[in-house]
Amino acid sequence: MRLPVFVVLWSLLTVTAQAAAPSAGLRIADPTPDPKYPASLEVLHIPSGGVEIYGIAYTPPGPGPHPIAVFCHGMPGNEKNLDLAQAARRAGWVAVYFNYRGSWGAAGPYSPAGAIDDTEAVLTYLRDAEHAKFLHADPSRIVLIGHSFGGNVVVTTAARDRGLKGIVMISAGDMERIADAPPAARLAFAETAIDGLADMTPQKLVDELMRDKDVLSFKTAIPRLVDTPLLALYSDDGLAAHTTDLVAGIRAAGGHKVTALHVATDHSWSDRRVLLQTTVLDWINRLR
Repeated sequence: MRLPVFVVLWSLLTVTAQAAAPSAGLRIADPTPDPKYPASLEVLHIPSGGVEIYGIAYTPPGPGPHPIAVFCHGMPGNEKNLDLAQAARRAGWVAVYFNYRGSWGAAGPYSPAGAIDDTEAVLTYLRDAEHAKFLHADPSRIVLIGHSFGGNVVVTTAARDRGLKGIVMISAGDMERIADAPPAARLAFAETAIDGLADMTPQKLVDELMRDKDVLSFKTAIPRLVDTPLLALYSDDGLAAHTTDLVAGIRAAGGHKVTALHVATDHSWSDRRVLLQTTVLDWINRLR
């Protein structure tokens, strides 16, 4: 999401760095080709909410079964992090990207809560034995990686799905806190967030966030994330407190599987893409 007005309204929130710099683990060389099991790009048509949403899978070379990294975009999702998905594929992961219903030309109506349902539909699709076989994927080893609103999606999904190996949140926004912001602030946010979303207006988006804020709440998710491996990355975008408060809440509840890192960059990590790839790949590779 683009947050030029909303960021100013949150700029008084303070942040504290909480982790050491990661080791350099990014693979920059192409993997060895496998003529029998070549790397590929597969188009996915995933049933969700009575329609089919569109996705792609970057599959690595080799027979597998490979672990799966699912990427959840923001609102609307201008930064799709496909460079990170390609890096995951080079590291031996099946990297899956998809569009929520009603976003970027996908069929169906868009809603923030509906994005959670769409993500669960993607997980159901990937856990199907035939789909997993087709992708040479291991459905017992799935991580979710979400940027911006996608960070909210992965937190909420992980609180409801106990079968994930871990989650990564990048500059995440807690939609409950945005819904609870002063009226002018939440409307300013909505005005920047509706590009590419079907049949959506700023006021309609605000209304849906307020209606579903309990579903999208970080605070509600905390008790269910105590045992979930979590990499929480946050930046200088005015939303850092959303992540630091979530991390503090999980730790206060007894969670010890959280790694948090602050990096001085913008919401899209525009000048820290290699560091982002290194950090995420280093962390998820430890999970397997």
